[in-house]
Order: sequence, then C-alpha cells, then structure tokens
Amino acid sequence: MNSATAPGAAPASELESGSRAIGKGKVVAWAAWDWGSAAFNAVMTTFVFTVYLTSKAFGGEDEASAVLGSALAVAGAAIALLAPVTGQRSDTGGRRKLWLGVNTGAVALLTGLCFFVFPRPEFLLLGVTLIALGNVFFEFAGVNYNAMLAQVSTPANIGKISGFGWASGYLGGIVALLIVLQLFVQPSIDWFGASTEESLNIRLVAVFSALWLAVFALPVMFAVPEVPKAKQAALGFFASYGLLARRVRAIYRTSPHTIYFLLASAIFRDGLAAVFTFGGVIAAGTFGFELKQVIFFAIFGNVVAAVGALAGGFLDDRAGPKTVIIGSLLGLLAAGTALLVLGNGTYSFFGMQWAGSTTFWVFGLFLCLFVGPAQSSSRAYLARLAPHGESGELFGLYATTGRAVSFLAPALFTLCITVATPLVAPGEAQRWGILGIMVVLLAGLLVMLPVRAPGKAEIAVVPGA
Repeated sequence: MNSATAPGAAPASELESGSRAIGKGKVVAWAAWDWGSAAFNAVMTTFVFTVYLTSKAFGGEDEASAVLGSALAVAGAAIALLAPVTGQRSDTGGRRKLWLGVNTGAVALLTGLCFFVFPRPEFLLLGVTLIALGNVFFEFAGVNYNAMLAQVSTPANIGKISGFGWASGYLGGIVALLIVLQLFVQPSIDWFGASTEESLNIRLVAVFSALWLAVFALPVMFAVPEVPKAKQAALGFFASYGLLARRVRAIYRTSPHTIYFLLASAIFRDGLAAVFTFGGVIAAGTFGFELKQVIFFAIFGNVVAAVGALAGGFLDDRAGPKTVIIGSLLGLLAAGTALLVLGNGTYSFFGMQWAGSTTFWVFGLFLCLFVGPAQSSSRAYLARLAPHGESGELFGLYATTGRAVSFLAPALFTLCITVATPLVAPGEAQRWGILGIMVVLLAGLLVMLPVRAPGKAEIAVVPGA
C-alpha cells in the first residue's frame, strides 16, 4: 500500500487520488444498494421476520429469542474476526465490486431460503441459521459498499453523497415496510399471498425481501467501475492476518488519529444503534404506544432520519465531519435528557396540555434527526483518511471495532433498568434505560473531542504484502 508514493511526498488518500469527474448516474446507482439493503435490515432483522421467529409457533418467545440471540452473537464474532481481512483481500485483488456482488447475492439467497422456515419448532434452527449467516454476508457486503464511497465522490462532495446513501436506506426501508404491510402482514387486497395458513404470508415476505435486495443491488454492479488491482504478491488467507497486524501498527505509528477515530466511533455508533434497537421498546413500555403507533412512529422516524442525513451531508462538506458528528451527539444527548426527565407525565405549559405521547413524538423524532448525520459523517470521515487502494481493509476494521464494543449500550440499558427497578414505581424503571444509552453516547463524544478532523490528520503509510 502506498508503494507508488514518491520518497518524501505525503501519501494520498484514496479519495484524493480518485477521479474528479463523478457522474450523477454512478452516485444514484451506488445509493440504490442502500435503498435495497433496507429489505434485509428493516424487514427481515428488525420488524417482521425475527418477530416471526421468536413467536410461540417456534416453541415460545423466551426460548426462541435466546436461540436467535446466540446465533447472532456467533455471527457477530465471525464478522469481527473476518471483516478486515475480507476487505483487505478485495482491495489488493482489485475485486471490490465483485465481492460486493457475491456477498449481496449470498444475502439474497439466504433471505429467499427463509421461505422454507415453516412455523414449527423443528424449523427454528434453520431460521436463525439463515438470519445469522445473512448478517455475516451483509456486513461483508457493507464493507465493500462503504469502501466504494471514495469511487463515487470527491473531497468536495463526499459528505453530501454519504448522506444521500444513508437517506436512501432510510426511505427504502419505509417503502419496503409499507409494501410488506399492505400485501402480506395486513393485506388490503385478497390474494394467495395473504393466506396465513402455514404462515405463507410471512414466508413470502422473505421472497419479497430477497428480490427487493437483488434488484436494487444491480445498478451499482453496472455503473461503478472496479477498483484497480494492486501490484502485490499473492498472499495466503492466514498470512493476511500477519499483514493486517503490521498495517494496524503502521497506521497507529503514522496516522494515530485514524485509530483514535475508529475507537471513538465504535463507542458512539453502539449508542446510535441502541436508539433504534430500543426505541420501539421504550415507546411501547414507557410511553404506552400500541403496535400500530410504534409502526407509524418508525415510518416518521425514518423520514426524519433521512432528512437529517441529507442535511448533515451538506454541512459535512462545508464544516467538516467532526463538527457534524459532535453536533449530532450533543443533539442526541439533549433529546435523550428530555425523554428521561419528562417521561410519560402530563404537563401544562401556558394553559396547554403536554402529554407523555407528545414528549415521545417530539423528542423521539429529534433523536432520529440526529442519528442520520452522525452515521453518515462517520462513514465520510473514515473515507477521507483511507490510504490509496485500502478503503476495504479500513472499513473492515470499522466493522470490527464496532462489533467489539456492541455489548456496551445493551448492557448499560439493562443495568440501569435493573438498578432503577427497586427504587421507582412499577412501570417506571424502563425509562431509566435511556440513561444507559446516553452514557454510551457521552463516552463516544468525550473520546471523539481530541480526535483531529480529517484535514488535520495524516494519511497512514503502511507496508505492502
């Protein structure tokens, strides 16, 4: 890596050394993958299929949830161990787009096979295995997809394009969920796919999601060119880990703020993930939302998050990603504090009644508004620091560090509820789980503050194979 850099010259990032003429068609094609990926994220793993897998049909919510959780934990460990090396090998082999296609195809195939998960306990293991493997290949695809950001952007517009990609994902999730609700879950027309016999309607959701992902993954495969192959000797799979270790040491030595950012972002990204993971739980448990209200909030929340990602992208290109990230984290902490303090109580302001549901709608949507920019600018921040031809490996480390601390927010969320339970009235303890999420966001903010902005940080100089 950087072997072509002239002696004494500052190494160029992949973003700076890329093409300066980026057509809008390439950007739209790249973002279409984000739009399509929402079928796996929102439909399969969040709102529909995992809910189906943890139903009574598979042996009871508690047992099925434990099996699903164990499978996803194993998948997370596999991602943490393999993501950097798979990214590294796609970089050096000049096959970044190829592996994006292969991994996306694997996700689509595994998703489609979920059609054969019938609502009986003996099919639980098949279901959780398919979802867990889907998560592994989805993360591998995401590493290559994120690495391609430098191929469809310039230093002047990378923030805007990253934000456009995130917004596409949010909006794609909304459209996919609405279609699933109207055709399968609560069908508005009578057709064979609406049949609940053997849970046919839910199993067909898997087929729909597979096709949705596959179709919207196609544009990037045709519109964005492959990354050039690096001139390096072939390296065995296990030897890649030795190279990875040498490169991480070199990155720390020549560009320590790249490592600092990976650590800081790992912490606050766990808090960002928890906002969506536990948002619906808190809406129902603390603020008394019914399922229909939760779904409506999820739809509006995704719209607001998309708007935030777009706005944050424009600010990113003007003020820099660090400014956007810090501002977003401060906004998240302010909105979280309001939810924690106000709770589900009813208040009177200037003669007007302010109900608990209003509190959640207002400040919950503010949380969604600030999540999008933080996620988008984190991706753009790292892409600015990726050495030439090494974005895949760096985004692999990005995935690994995120997985390494992914226990923080769930653990603190649970701990705060456990501590609060004997100290507050029944039904009030869950609200204090918000405090656990805020602690993680605050920790990420504090670790992020001393990290240099990309323009002031060095580009790493690391050894080749």
